[in-house]
Amino acid sequence: MKFMKKTLFLMLLLLPLGAVRAQVSTTDSVAADTLPWPRNVQACLDSLLRHPMFQTSTVGLMVYDLTADSALYCHQHRLLLRPASTMKLLTAITAIDRLGGSYQFHTSLYYKGVVRDRTLWGNLVCVGGMDPRFNGDDMAAFVESVRRLGVDTIRGQIVADCSMKDTLKWGEGWCWDDDNPTLSPLLVSKKANFVERFERELQDEGVVLAAPAGVPGRSVERLVCTRSHSIDQVLGRMMKESDNLYAESMFYQIAASTGNRPATAKQACGVMKQLINRLGLTPKHYRLADGSGLSLYNYLSAELEVLLLRYAWRNRQVYDLLLPSLPIAGVDGTLKKRMQTPFTEGNVRAKTGTLTGIVSLAGYCTAANGHELCFAIINQGIMQSDPGRDFQDRVCKALCQP
Repeated sequence: MKFMKKTLFLMLLLLPLGAVRAQVSTTDSVAADTLPWPRNVQACLDSLLRHPMFQTSTVGLMVYDLTADSALYCHQHRLLLRPASTMKLLTAITAIDRLGGSYQFHTSLYYKGVVRDRTLWGNLVCVGGMDPRFNGDDMAAFVESVRRLGVDTIRGQIVADCSMKDTLKWGEGWCWDDDNPTLSPLLVSKKANFVERFERELQDEGVVLAAPAGVPGRSVERLVCTRSHSIDQVLGRMMKESDNLYAESMFYQIAASTGNRPATAKQACGVMKQLINRLGLTPKHYRLADGSGLSLYNYLSAELEVLLLRYAWRNRQVYDLLLPSLPIAGVDGTLKKRMQTPFTEGNVRAKTGTLTGIVSLAGYCTAANGHELCFAIINQGIMQSDPGRDFQDRVCKALCQP
C-alpha cells in the first residue's frame, strides 16, 4: 500500500498542470465514478485561454465546486491583480460578517439649547453616519421634525457633525480625473451639501434662521429625528449597480465598528485583513486601499476572491444577504444585458468590475449536475473591455451547460 501511494505521488508530480487539475478534483472531492467535472469542460476552458488576446494581456482564473468542496480549475489563480469593482465582494462580505444583518446606517438631528416661545435658542446639530441612501424624503422628515417642536425661529446655527470619519474626501490611489464620489459622513442624495440644503428647506417651510443669541435658561441636548437605512438596502445598490459611494460608505462602517473616531481607511483594511487571515491566507501578500475598487493600489488574486465566496456560502447569515445583492445574468444590475443564454440567464450571479485595462467577474452559478460553483476571473492589461467580457461569459457558459 505504501509503495502504491508513493508511486501515485510521483506520477502527480510528473503530470502537466491540466492533468494535475483533473487528478486533484478526483482525489479531493468525490469518487471517480461520480466526478462532477466533465473533461470536456476543462478542455473548453483550456481552449478559451488560448485566445490571441492573452498574447498581450493576462488573466487570473479559479473555479471551485462548493458542493464537492474541491478546486476544479486554476490558472494563475495566485497572481496579484487589480480587482476593479470585484473589490466590493471583500467589502460586502467583511461588512456582513462584522456588522450583522440587522445593522443600520443612521443620520441624526439634535438640538442643543432651549425651545421657548416658538423659538429654538441654540443650534441644530446634524450628525452624519455616512448613509448614502439619505435623500429628499429623509430631509423632509428632518424639516417636519423641527416643525413638530413648535419652532418657527432658530436663533442659532445649523451645525454639521462629521466626526464619524476622517476629513479625506477621496480614497487612496484614486485617479483625479475619474468620476469619484465625495467621502463625506453627511450626504443628501449623494451630495455633500447637507447643511445648505437643510437651511433652504427650513426657510421654504417658514422657519426663520435668525442671528445667534444667548440661551435663556439651562441648555439641553435632545434628539429630534433619526433616519435609518438597513445594510441590505445599501448592499442592493452597491452590488447590483456597482455604486462606488455605497461601497465606500460600507467600507467606513467597517472602520467605525472598531470603535475609533474618526474612522479611517486603515482601520477598515485592518478588519478586512483579519478576515483574509481566517480564510487561511496571508494578509500581507495582498494590498488593500479602499472599499469600492476605484483605487489602483488594490491587489488581490482570483484565489482570494474564490475563498471569500466559499466563506460566504458556508456562513448562511452572510450568504443570505450577499446572494440577493449580486447582479443576475440576463436579469438585472450590471449583468442585465450579459449571458442571455438558456443555461446562464438567471443562473449566474456575480459581481462585475471595470477599470481602464481591467475587466473582472466573480460570483456563483449552478452546474448542469446541480453542483453549486463559485468562480473568479480577473482580466488585466486588456485595452478593449468587450473581448474580456466575452471571455468571461464563455467561461460561465462552459460551467453551466450540460
